[in-house]
Amino acid sequence: MNWHRWAFVMLAVICLTWACAPGEQNELRLGVNAELTGSKPTVGDSCKKAAELLAAQVNKDWGVKVGEKKYPIKLFIEDNEDKAESAAAAAQKLISQNNVLAILGPNASGNAIPAARICEDAGVIMISPWSTNPKTTEGKKFVFRACFIDDFQGLVMAKFARDSLKAQTAAVLYDVASEYNKGIAEFFKKFFEQAGGKVVAFESYTKDDKDFSSQLTIIKGANPHVLFLPNYYNEVPLQAQQARRLGLTIPIIGSDSWGSEELLRLGAQDLEGSYFSTHYAPDIATETAQKFIKEYELKYGKKPDDVAALTYDAGKLLCAAISQAGSLDRKKVRDALASIKEFEGVTGKMKFSGTGDPVKSAVILQIKDGKFKFYSTVQP
Repeated sequence: MNWHRWAFVMLAVICLTWACAPGEQNELRLGVNAELTGSKPTVGDSCKKAAELLAAQVNKDWGVKVGEKKYPIKLFIEDNEDKAESAAAAAQKLISQNNVLAILGPNASGNAIPAARICEDAGVIMISPWSTNPKTTEGKKFVFRACFIDDFQGLVMAKFARDSLKAQTAAVLYDVASEYNKGIAEFFKKFFEQAGGKVVAFESYTKDDKDFSSQLTIIKGANPHVLFLPNYYNEVPLQAQQARRLGLTIPIIGSDSWGSEELLRLGAQDLEGSYFSTHYAPDIATETAQKFIKEYELKYGKKPDDVAALTYDAGKLLCAAISQAGSLDRKKVRDALASIKEFEGVTGKMKFSGTGDPVKSAVILQIKDGKFKFYSTVQP
């Protein structure tokens, strides 16, 4: 082998070694696994924008401090197309090809659950901003979330229906094919009945259905006091519209999947007066949240939704854990993340107690005059 060929081979080996060793890089490689296309592009867009804002802010200050050195963030963004198989493939690519230290996302639980399995098996940290289904983190050491989980959210809305709306009976319409929708529907039913109420109709549909008249006719016949729609922002407006046309005038309540401004654009009139649980309320924002909202609006020309706020919090949590660990070793960062006792983010205070699920509060918003308005805070 001549000298030139030997030098080339050695250079290739050095480059490959550098690519495979996160702790020896001169940059902090983070992945974003987001729903940029598919049925929930607003979710992916908010996730991407918040991650890019955070990276720009951190890099303006020369990066994340790790020991005596600062590492600038380099983002690798993958579109999971809002499909479970694509989310898993995106996670695999970010790990094996891009060699990321950690991954932000996916957001929808149906995408987060399969991606979480990939990350756990590889020993790579994953923080889902918005996945509330317990299965995302269940039995996993490397998978975290920045949001509360569905059993808490189901309890919040069940108690709200019973205590604040004085509902004796309730009906539920949910997507049976979605881990998120199905999970929270079942938790709501469980807690509503534990609180002394009765679920008189528990109706389902499948993704991409557009006609809900059959289910809503059954619901109307059951004469409930409240209708719970734990479905996504792009589905709820049509469901509410069809419910009102059938003469259902009862209060409609929902979950954090309502949190996009797109919901207001698609169906504010039929949802006027409705309530839903979510992660933060911009109109009562803390100083930390106000700063984020102002900078997000300045950069993108619109207010951040809950996905954006949660993605930003997920990224800040990760940066805090990296600095606390003083290392880019995945295991050390994972241990630091699990041991964070209290963190104040855009969506409020949170802490971890050995699992990937933070202890944090929820807020209830009301749709009033075509806008999201703060109604109340619910502590865990």
